[in-house]
Amino acid sequence: MKKLPRSFYLRPTLTVAKELLGKYLIRKIGDRTLVGKIVEVEAYLGENDPASHAYRGKTKRNEVMFLKGGHLYVYFTYGMHFCSNIVTEDEGKGRAVLLRAIEPIEGIDKMKKNRKIKITGTTNPEDKKSIKELANGPAKLCQAFELARKENGTDLLGNEIYISDGGAEINSTIITTTRIGITTGVEKKWRYYIKGNSFVSKK
Repeated sequence: MKKLPRSFYLRPTLTVAKELLGKYLIRKIGDRTLVGKIVEVEAYLGENDPASHAYRGKTKRNEVMFLKGGHLYVYFTYGMHFCSNIVTEDEGKGRAVLLRAIEPIEGIDKMKKNRKIKITGTTNPEDKKSIKELANGPAKLCQAFELARKENGTDLLGNEIYISDGGAEINSTIITTTRIGITTGVEKKWRYYIKGNSFVSKK
């Protein structure tokens, strides 16, 4: 699978958000490789978006959001969870796309260990259910893929964390709706997910 170039991330954020769907998040940890298909995202548009961390400008916490598109912005929230975002557009813009849900593809046993989920047989109905719940939410996703404070600022053109092309266009199956878990900018329909995908956090 071909790694996405910098130019992919430098385009308008809403375009990038939609086109991230169906792409693959690759995470290399030692000799292990974790792979998951991106199935749900939310866009945050800096000073034009009161729900964005960058709405009031650059701070120590959000400075990675102002890097050139193609970096990973990871933040800590509610005193217990990490969430990961893909920085978009030019340097200084403060735009990003939150990764909300991923369909696990490879390294599922490692993801389960990271999430402290018991591993049984994949033919077991309960095991299938647990696979669906491995990364169907931004905090679960970060736990499964070991994305935390140390990964904040990672360049996605590197070899440890990156996104690759899924090789298929899915624009006709994208659902557009309002974002989740915010109190301002609630009217913005900047959440996108793959229609019919069972790994989406919330239909």
